[in-house]
Amino acid sequence: MHIVDRRLNPGGKSLANRQRFMRRAKQQIRKAVHETATSRGLKDADQGGEVSLPAQGIHEPGFHRDRQGGVRDFVLPGNKEYVAGDTIPRPPSGGGSGDEGSPDGEGEDDFRFTLSRDEFVELFLEDLELPDLAKRRVVDTESLSWERAGYSVSGSPANLALLRTVRNGLSRRIALRRPKPDEIAALRAELAALAENDPRRPPLQEELDRKLRRLSLIPYIDPLDVRYRRFESHPKPVAQAVMFCLMDVSGSMTEHMKDLAKRFYVLLYIFLRRKYKHVEVVFIRHTHQAAEVDEDTFFNSPETGGTVVSTALEEMRRVVAERYSPDAWNIYAAQASDGDNTASDNDRTAELLTHAILPVCQYYAYLEVGRESDHFPPGFIRRDSDLWQTYQQIQRSGVPMAMRKVNHRREIYPVFRELFAPKDARAGAETA
Repeated sequence: MHIVDRRLNPGGKSLANRQRFMRRAKQQIRKAVHETATSRGLKDADQGGEVSLPAQGIHEPGFHRDRQGGVRDFVLPGNKEYVAGDTIPRPPSGGGSGDEGSPDGEGEDDFRFTLSRDEFVELFLEDLELPDLAKRRVVDTESLSWERAGYSVSGSPANLALLRTVRNGLSRRIALRRPKPDEIAALRAELAALAENDPRRPPLQEELDRKLRRLSLIPYIDPLDVRYRRFESHPKPVAQAVMFCLMDVSGSMTEHMKDLAKRFYVLLYIFLRRKYKHVEVVFIRHTHQAAEVDEDTFFNSPETGGTVVSTALEEMRRVVAERYSPDAWNIYAAQASDGDNTASDNDRTAELLTHAILPVCQYYAYLEVGRESDHFPPGFIRRDSDLWQTYQQIQRSGVPMAMRKVNHRREIYPVFRELFAPKDARAGAETA
């Protein structure tokens, strides 16, 4: 049992209590995070903020009196009905807590808990990573360039600034008047030329000893003289990514299908934001014609007409050529469709995807969405759509492309986790 300190602003206790609460209520918080993210706009989906948790699921342990044993004496002011020794019946169970509320208008609201952006993303994307095929230009941190920035008194021997060190030593020796070798050699030569009993010999010998002693006390190179070349890191532009959202908005795409697509796009956007500091989003919707639109139009504006998938790929190719060079951008694409496509367009779609889109993409995900009410009797084999069969042939060539089918929103997150699970987990799932 943990005792939670509930004093106002307890010194050093707030962080520990917060972390303990997050560990204990992690499942409820993670569920609330997933529900909150899908109700936001795409570019705001990974921001921190408040999440609502069911109040009944986060009660903390506490101390209370035993209801069965012990002696209880009560003082009841204003009592006109009972005397000492009377038994008071227990009040009826129930009350004003819960979702229904109480007759007097009071109730218990959901508990609201505030998460930082980092906490929000960590809970949302635990144990996920980009597939190996999509790591050609992934930069988790800023790339740095090292440039000369003067000298320092410590460093690696490889960075020793020899000329600067010798110059510092020379300056110090001059300032401290360190005897020069020529001076000592001259004194020795002069002493050697004098006779042993010459009265000039003792002062010269004393001067020579003083200079030799000074020479030994003032080194030629002192540790204070040593300098190393210093380098400073300068961040280069961080790797950037662009996410293309392609969606069929023809009459066959219901609001339920569009909701499934949006949930998948939200997950992918949050995930890319975790890997890149700069992510742009391009929305392309299509019927028999395609156009780049804003987010609100992409998800909400109604359309009618047939379905020609190649128009969306043509529009994506145009946008890439104009604004997103593959040499400078990591390009990701996610396409959502119910699988319908004009039969005569399948070959054109396959050609564009194979030769124009996939060569510039880090990763291409195709999500085929279905109606929630699509149920088939046991033993019934559902025929794959023409678009699914077309993409399946392309996928077999080993291109960076993933395909999944979903009918219900509860399937979105498991599908996403399957696509971006760590390498070992994916290998284990495939083996199983």
